[in-house]
Amino acid sequence: MGFEIKNRADNSILHANDLSGNDFNTNKLVENTFELNLPFADAKMQQWHFDGIRIGYHNWHYKQCIEMDWKGDLDMVTAYFNMTGKTTISNKHFERPFELGKYQHNLLYSQTGEGTLKNDELEINAFMIQFTREAFLRVTQDANDALKRFGDKVAEGKTAALCTSSMFMNIDMLNAINAVVNCKYQHDLKKMFLLSKTMELLVLQAEAYNSVQDNNSQYLKTDYDKERIIYAREYLIKHLDMPPGLTELARVAGINEYKLKKGFKEMFGNTVFGYLSDTRLELAKNELLEKQKSASELAFELGYSSLQHFSNAFKKKFGVSPNKLG
Repeated sequence: MGFEIKNRADNSILHANDLSGNDFNTNKLVENTFELNLPFADAKMQQWHFDGIRIGYHNWHYKQCIEMDWKGDLDMVTAYFNMTGKTTISNKHFERPFELGKYQHNLLYSQTGEGTLKNDELEINAFMIQFTREAFLRVTQDANDALKRFGDKVAEGKTAALCTSSMFMNIDMLNAINAVVNCKYQHDLKKMFLLSKTMELLVLQAEAYNSVQDNNSQYLKTDYDKERIIYAREYLIKHLDMPPGLTELARVAGINEYKLKKGFKEMFGNTVFGYLSDTRLELAKNELLEKQKSASELAFELGYSSLQHFSNAFKKKFGVSPNKLG
């Protein structure tokens, strides 16, 4: 048995497979896109696997909150990144359940396990990377102390979590995930690109862990404060073309301006307007690479005062002018 999941309410089997880590040890990149239609949820999934690594991007639309029992013996390390909604995962080998809320992540390992999986909200949008034990130790052999300590436990077959509680994602993680999901490369070049992004995300997780150890939340003391900062970020992204000022954003988010500025930097590793600028420019870069829009169109749509202002900002960040990209 590789993995089995049941509906706790009636003990019916929702999904079962006989997968093992060996199933992902293919030299060539394998890609799959599929949909699931269950009585309580619909899901769209994209998956890629190669060289002992499996990457998945999942969008779940639940009709109700449901609790599921799971068990498996898939000996793999899993990096979870939760973008939308909230999921609670328990494993009998861990002391307590792990909650993955909006824009949270963690890195977990267990040779075998069983427990419960619960969606606490109806919309779940998640990204994960799974590594066989051998693949994880291979890609992290030159890692920092945090990943090396985690890797030592993996090598010994001991249950491990990078952090005792889930950490918040930053703009670099979101950009890396978007780059994977929207990657236009093909075949071996795409495999190389995906490998580079899996390693980048592990590095970013290690940096996030170090930040948590160095700074134990100076400004965001409550879950409410954290939720308000997340709301501020979402509002900002929805208004890229005409972004609010700090005073207005603080009012909309229901938090004072000082806590907005300090808390935003604490959670996302960037100032409000630094985050805004990075998001705009990353979006513009993707559009230009895909040749969807011109630099002039993007400058207007993203709210830059002029094409020259946009071009200067773009060149400062990426080292090349937008007209010469690609």
